[in-house]
Amino acid sequence: MQEDLEAPTRKRSHNLAHDLVEKLTQRILLGQMLPGDKLPSENTIVQEHGVSRTVVREAISKLQASGLVETRHGIGTFVIERAPEQGLQLNVDTALGVRSILELRMGLETQAAALAATRRTDLQLARMREALDDYQSLLANNDSCVEADRRFHLLIAEATGNLCFTEIMQHLGSAMIPRTRVNAAERGAVDLSKLGELANLEHEAILNAIRRQDPDAARAAMWLHLSNSRDRFSPS
Repeated sequence: MQEDLEAPTRKRSHNLAHDLVEKLTQRILLGQMLPGDKLPSENTIVQEHGVSRTVVREAISKLQASGLVETRHGIGTFVIERAPEQGLQLNVDTALGVRSILELRMGLETQAAALAATRRTDLQLARMREALDDYQSLLANNDSCVEADRRFHLLIAEATGNLCFTEIMQHLGSAMIPRTRVNAAERGAVDLSKLGELANLEHEAILNAIRRQDPDAARAAMWLHLSNSRDRFSPS
């Protein structure tokens, strides 16, 4: 009888540790914690996430096994450089890279936007808003808004709660942003600032749908944005 009572408790603890691992991994993959950064203390994590010390220790152990962190006794746990992965290998430098990547993103990010609309937190929504505010400011000053653009799309992937979306988007890196892949000869007389303004309007439509928690509208807005990007930047 005692074993029957303990089994559900162990299962709940395991699930809580799994959820905590996903949250901390997301922060690392999104660059919110960089190599060399120290993780919050055990007490801080317990208070922030409402879990037990046992759950925190299990989660840290899993992060260590994944090669994301290392614990230095008496000092703390630190994010480390990720070892080269032998799994997903996407060639983002092919001649048709712009069209190929956008077609991949159309399949990937339309679903990510729909999931984000149903699963996002208020904090994630605020970070998306911040990314678009940064995008607008940079665009107004005629500065590169690639980082803010990429951050916005990564935050949508994070809001799915599914690490697979985040890892694929992280793997694409800045290559996911079309204007980083189109040279001057291909671009011709195209005004990138004007295209940036159009993309910004599309970003706002995506964000508004996610704010309203409308998955169908979010999916449609993302599809429109990426298909327009394909038409704007892909060679004819």
